[in-house]
Amino acid sequence: MSPVVTLLAGFLILILLRVPIAFAIGLASLAAALQLGLPMNSVVNQMLSNINSFALLAVPFFLLLGRLMNDSGITDRLMVFAQSIVGHIRGGLGHINVMVSMMFASMSGSAAADTASVGAIMIPAMKKAGYPAPFAVALTATSSTLGVIIPPSILFVIYGAFGNISIAGLFVAGILPGLLIGLGQMAYTYYVASRYDVANTDRLPWKHRVEPTLNAAPALLIPTIILGGILSGVFTATEASAIAALVGLVLALILYRTIRAGALFDILCSTVVAYSLPMFAVAAAGIMGWLISYMGIAREVADFIASTSKHPSGVMLMLMLFCLVIGTVLSPITAVIIFLPIIKELGVLAQIPDIHLALVVCLSLAIGLTTPPYGICLLIAAQIGEVDMPRAFLAVLPIVAITIGIILLVIFLPGVFLYLPRTFFPEAFPGG
Repeated sequence: MSPVVTLLAGFLILILLRVPIAFAIGLASLAAALQLGLPMNSVVNQMLSNINSFALLAVPFFLLLGRLMNDSGITDRLMVFAQSIVGHIRGGLGHINVMVSMMFASMSGSAAADTASVGAIMIPAMKKAGYPAPFAVALTATSSTLGVIIPPSILFVIYGAFGNISIAGLFVAGILPGLLIGLGQMAYTYYVASRYDVANTDRLPWKHRVEPTLNAAPALLIPTIILGGILSGVFTATEASAIAALVGLVLALILYRTIRAGALFDILCSTVVAYSLPMFAVAAAGIMGWLISYMGIAREVADFIASTSKHPSGVMLMLMLFCLVIGTVLSPITAVIIFLPIIKELGVLAQIPDIHLALVVCLSLAIGLTTPPYGICLLIAAQIGEVDMPRAFLAVLPIVAITIGIILLVIFLPGVFLYLPRTFFPEAFPGG
């Protein structure tokens, strides 16, 4: 049996046996490495090199920021602010759901955290207001995936760190598609609310919108600081994450005073645990990605995909389909690390800019957060809404179609979606 079969078949068998994904990847990779006769110190060094990255330091800081937002009540303030802005529009609660997810995404970059925190409040409220329960679950799950797209995105940090691509450029590239997906979800919410004749709240007088805006304004400064500092060149994406976490601490401890200093130790400990689990998966997935490249699998798969179409758009369509399938069984971060050698090889063969390729890959993999069997965001939302997975999945399909439509626009209109990163980070596009 060849090492390639050992690697792939071993991984699939372990997954079917319900072995945790990180251990399944690590054990299958270890078996293939032993069969190839690779020294164990090389395998261990590869694991260490995968997580020994300055760029990856952004991940725990963004996780800390997300935890501070939840525990300090910042999420609640954002909801009140969103209600004052869009609550009176038909489908108001749904619009609030999407708008809060977009604001949450611009601070924490974590989709699962968004689903749990926003869903716990919005799903019961939407059900009570008359929205179908499956739709409330589907909207919460899909809007939460904006945390993977709108900067700061932890997935973009991982992709940039492992692909040696400008993380700041990826952040800027995610702004336009993230906004379009959010607006598309709000348009569909308007349609559903009209279909089921869901009542909306009265429009608030402008004077009653002042207090919610002032309460949310300090929190809304966080994404401004992150993007403003990165675009102006004052600090890198990793430095921005540390500064954003510091601002979050100041808001929680001093300005809002919703977290006691004594509780900070528990928050920091939980953040470390939340960081360590995906980092183990990152280390294990890095070995598999290394082996895929070492055994020449990346080149063979890239050649096969490229043989179906020589045009960059055709290659990206094939890659989008590949990522949609892979995303159903692997988390976006794990999928990126394992298959990045293949993705990079395809980019070289089809002469596709790295940021354009990354945008299509990350948008496609984000859909996997809402599609079974992985679908972690849909699983969380369905548990909160007490909706079985088949009904939740059917409700999520129209919203997924909206995201796929945006991905197709990204593929066929690269000039529009790459305008911002080209303008601010021309060095990320060698050769123009």
